[in-house]
Amino acid sequence: MNKNSSNIMALAPNASNKRETVCIFGTGDFGRALGHKLIQSGYPVVFGSRSTQTSSLIPKDAEVLSHAEAAQKAAIIIIAIQRQHYNFLIPLAEILRGKVLVDISNNLKINQYPESNAEYLAQLVPGAKVVKAFNTVSAWALQSGTLDASRQVFVCGDDMEAKQMVMDIVRALGLTPLDQGSLLAAQEIENYPLQLFPMWKFPILLSLGLIAFFFFYCLIRDVIYPYVYENKDYSFFIAISIANRICPISALILLALVYLPGVLAAIIQLYRGTKYRRFPDWLDKWMLCRKQLGLVALAFASLHVLYTLVIPIRSFVRWRISSQIVSQALKNKTEPLDTTNAWLSDSYLALGILGFFLFVLLGITSLPSVSNNVNWREFRFVQSKLGYLTLVLCTAHTMVYGGKWFLSPSSYRWYLPNAYMLSLFIPCTVLVIKFVLIFPCLDKPLTRIRQGWERNPQYSEQSNYIINKSAV
Repeated sequence: MNKNSSNIMALAPNASNKRETVCIFGTGDFGRALGHKLIQSGYPVVFGSRSTQTSSLIPKDAEVLSHAEAAQKAAIIIIAIQRQHYNFLIPLAEILRGKVLVDISNNLKINQYPESNAEYLAQLVPGAKVVKAFNTVSAWALQSGTLDASRQVFVCGDDMEAKQMVMDIVRALGLTPLDQGSLLAAQEIENYPLQLFPMWKFPILLSLGLIAFFFFYCLIRDVIYPYVYENKDYSFFIAISIANRICPISALILLALVYLPGVLAAIIQLYRGTKYRRFPDWLDKWMLCRKQLGLVALAFASLHVLYTLVIPIRSFVRWRISSQIVSQALKNKTEPLDTTNAWLSDSYLALGILGFFLFVLLGITSLPSVSNNVNWREFRFVQSKLGYLTLVLCTAHTMVYGGKWFLSPSSYRWYLPNAYMLSLFIPCTVLVIKFVLIFPCLDKPLTRIRQGWERNPQYSEQSNYIINKSAV
């Protein structure tokens, strides 16, 4: 049997478990891919098109009819056509009465129209049951068997029975339906595929800001200052040395910013005496992007490790080591081992290794495939307890590295402290506040508040009354 015949047989529906016919208006890339997947899942498919001529691109087991004829053969009609072409449905309003219309369209811009495409479709065909679905799945994902793409399909609609019929089709295709409620959610669902890394915007912009600030800061201290006062050209520091300062500094600050909103939230709850009042919007958004901040911090920490590994092969480092050896040979004197510096050096490296190990562990447990396999207590233990331990180790790693230079006047060039000193401000602030919050006099009332206790229940009742009254 040849290859083509085997493909045809793969598309043939199983006669023993025959499903209801599904109609697809539109023979574009997505319509054809969805029809192909439906036939593989055992659904008879009929295409409604302006041209009833068959094409080699259309699945062989599918019929191609006019829109009116195709609509009469199925109770579920998938509208695989862009919004601007919906007007052809108006003459078919009587035929489409009582049918389930599945709107799969997307727009070119977020909130491009006052109403969603699905709501607009419901206005054009008021007698039909409109359901929004499949707009977050691409034709490529359907053709590749959804193995390398998201399996989630957002579904919304006002008719529960129609929505259930569409969700059954979604499951039959090997996808996961997520019920988003009524058709009012359609605009949010349509905006979702148009968002470009919405939760990554703030972390990336913040990271770029940190990189720019510390790059120019280190450039002034480590390149311009020696050139002006010592007539030494250290411009080559830009490639490795300055980069290897920016990466760990950014990683430490971003890691601290992951845990700073948590302590701020605790302070606000203690001040208000309740957990039933919303946090400020800026704090809500900050807390929602903590995972992304942590992953960016991990990326910077990984770059710091790589930059550190190449230090021994740098020409400048080899030149400095050979110069010291020659200098000792000429003086006929060997420098004794400074055990204090040896302890500091080994402690600095040990703290860095342990901190990076826990950093990687935090990153691994944030992956959905891992976090879905642990319970809430285990996840909280890793992300909170081990997270703070990671912050402590990384902060100690930085302090041991340059603690001896804190009070050295020579380390302040143009009255500017070393960059790593600036990086310690936020982490130390977070750790001090967290240390204060674990005192029993604050931890016990905070735990009670998070379990539902309120210092002033009357205020909460007034707030709920105002909220409920405004919702009526």
